[in-house]
Amino acid sequence: MFWDNVAGVYDVFVNVINRRTHQKLRRIVSSLIEPGDTVLECACGTGLLSAVIAEKCSQLTATDFSEKMLKKAEKNCRSFCNITYAQADITALPYPDGCFDKVVAGNVIHLLDHPLAALSELNRVCKDDGVLIIPTYMNKNDQGKTSGFAGAVGKAGVDFKRQFTVDSYRHFFLDAGYPDVNVSFADGRIPCAVAVMRKQFNEGI
Repeated sequence: MFWDNVAGVYDVFVNVINRRTHQKLRRIVSSLIEPGDTVLECACGTGLLSAVIAEKCSQLTATDFSEKMLKKAEKNCRSFCNITYAQADITALPYPDGCFDKVVAGNVIHLLDHPLAALSELNRVCKDDGVLIIPTYMNKNDQGKTSGFAGAVGKAGVDFKRQFTVDSYRHFFLDAGYPDVNVSFADGRIPCAVAVMRKQFNEGI
């Protein structure tokens, strides 16, 4: 698996190559977490957001499809005692309906064959008054062209299933039945947009 293969060097991308974006992304996500929250994080990677979530919340369940990414996240976040780690498929989560106050899925929607299936699962496990927090890299510019760096990363093996601008990302959630979606922007070498929305009860979600 590509993500198992790059787990050992992924932190170079997180902390060096795309540092500016990730510093802003961490601040945005941290501001959305409250004391007492139970949080599910999908696609936690090596712990880019796990640490700032764990600093604020009561309990964090950090999941990833890649076992090696999870091991790296556990090492990076070893100072926290309120994190449980689990290997999980974002499109078939092993958790009951409505059990998390906040559900975070970072930088994964653009990689999925079936992003709406994942969104449905994130919505399902979120409490009735809960919040979905979904950051995703913007790999297109405002003119609709793939960014040079995103193109290079794609050639290296990252399989982008979708390419978003901020506007098209917002409309992705509007079309999926989230009329209240709010999008924040973390600019940098590969910028990231953070979609935040309340759980919805539409039949299509």
